[in-house]
Amino acid sequence: MNTKRSKRLLPLLLIFCSLFFCMTFMACQKTEWDVYTPNGAELYGNNSITDDNIITIAELKKQYPNVFASTDQNALVDKDLKIKGRVTANDIRGNIYKQFMIQDETGAIIIAVNESGISGYLAEGQEIVVDLKGLYVGGYGKQPEVGSPYNGSSIGRMQKDVFQKHFKITSSPIAPVQPIEFNADMNADDNCGKLVKLKNVSFMDANGKNTFAPGDSSVTILGGCVNRALREYKSSKVVIRTSTYAKFAANPLPYDDVNKRPRVVNITGIATRYAKGTSDTWQILIRKESDIEIVQ
Repeated sequence: MNTKRSKRLLPLLLIFCSLFFCMTFMACQKTEWDVYTPNGAELYGNNSITDDNIITIAELKKQYPNVFASTDQNALVDKDLKIKGRVTANDIRGNIYKQFMIQDETGAIIIAVNESGISGYLAEGQEIVVDLKGLYVGGYGKQPEVGSPYNGSSIGRMQKDVFQKHFKITSSPIAPVQPIEFNADMNADDNCGKLVKLKNVSFMDANGKNTFAPGDSSVTILGGCVNRALREYKSSKVVIRTSTYAKFAANPLPYDDVNKRPRVVNITGIATRYAKGTSDTWQILIRKESDIEIVQ
């Protein structure tokens, strides 16, 4: 009698166990999905960072004037200071490597991190807070950076695990920064590192064949990059700087094949600065292909 009852109960028991397993699995899936929040706030950065002692990027520069004015110097930030800004550029297309840029209403600065794939969690327009205490600031060719010491007194990339402890993704919605119009004579100290737009310009070397950054002996390669001149800035030191590893490095410079002339374009990019000795050059970094807008 007990054997017959057991046989009748066995299928019910199997069904119950199956339902219990499915419900448990779905609950686990929901828990893991909750962790992967859309803005990555639970996956990246340090949410314990508070919003107190935030200063502007311009105020940070004033606190370390000699360091940022140097071409090869760094300093440890030993005070409780933070900056807040929106990401203007990352490594999405490979022309910017192991660093990204942030900007607030007063200025811009490079954050140098020894990590690839930063664009995967810090999109253009994402606001972040950076806790500077324990990090280093410096001027690489008078271009302000946050990072770690490199080659003695210079400034370079911090390790990614260090960076993860020193920044927080805010809950603000992503709001891309609008570029300012570029002027070769604008104040370099105030504007270096900012997102800019160069209007109605054309490439000197555009001929239908020359590319942005060929990795061969046809051009001069400095630091793995190629500098291209613009016709409108012949007498000033303004170049479009492209890495030979950029996804668009092999793209031809904008050229009108029908009328046999360089195309007139608008270029959006980061206006980085490189000063050495008496030389002071604007190096414009294009972030992605859509940064080039054909005008005519």
